[in-house]
Amino acid sequence: MGLVHHSDRGSQYLSIRYTERLGEAGIESSVGSVGDSYDNALAETINGRFKAEVIHRRGPWRSFEAVEYATLEWVDWFNNRRLLEPIGNIPPAEAEVNFYAALKNEDMAA
Repeated sequence: MGLVHHSDRGSQYLSIRYTERLGEAGIESSVGSVGDSYDNALAETINGRFKAEVIHRRGPWRSFEAVEYATLEWVDWFNNRRLLEPIGNIPPAEAEVNFYAALKNEDMAA
């Protein structure tokens, strides 16, 4: 399989020339199914939350590096310190460690 360009059926897919150019470059186009809100809903939710909590709240930004550093801080907090109620008020990283530990224990028991 070669290079695949994925899109959510934006305006570029209305352009015959755009589609032709993808083909000329040997790039296969891929789009989500029409009316399916599940293909990128999680990514859009996380991106929206990040923009609201960091980009819009802490701006204006003085440099690309400042945005980069704030992004790293937020991702670290999101994965390692944020307490998530549906998984027992623990951080997602801790839940992941617990999950794989439980799998390992199941393998030993079998």
